[in-house]
Amino acid sequence: MLDKTFAVSISAEELEKEVKRVASEINRDYAGSQPVFLSVLNGSFIFAADLMREVELPCEISFVKLASYQGTNTTGNIREVIGLNIDITERPVIIVEDIVDTGLTMAHMLETLKRQNPSSIDICTLLLKPTKLQVKLDVRYCCKQIPDDFVVGYGLDYNGFGRNTKDVYTIIQDV
Repeated sequence: MLDKTFAVSISAEELEKEVKRVASEINRDYAGSQPVFLSVLNGSFIFAADLMREVELPCEISFVKLASYQGTNTTGNIREVIGLNIDITERPVIIVEDIVDTGLTMAHMLETLKRQNPSSIDICTLLLKPTKLQVKLDVRYCCKQIPDDFVVGYGLDYNGFGRNTKDVYTIIQDV
């Protein structure tokens, strides 16, 4: 893809199994409530769609867009592109993210959301890079922990490409 070579690191079958497991945990933990899911665009759209099909609770979903990546590196500069368009006051919120690595984007988002007085906020991520975290985060729902490798696929991209694959791929070499 473009100037890089990738190899499958997480198969579509494994992703499906993990998404179902996390959805089951959410169904159990949020039984009797009506959570608001906030999907962080662009990367989480496929994960959010698959997750929502497994969630059996009455719920709403909304989308926010935050940007902090350029190519294969995080810029550390977070800017809100599309804001929240739903009232989350006294509502349980579940942030749906594609990947948490440094945690800086998530910390920024948590700070922003707390000002709107939700009853609770939990993080649900497809992928977590625990060795890259630069801030303390409580990631309640995680499909998979991965090493500090650049990954693409299943919604994650490399310079806009690769989001449409069913598997997650790890970079293996520059071309």
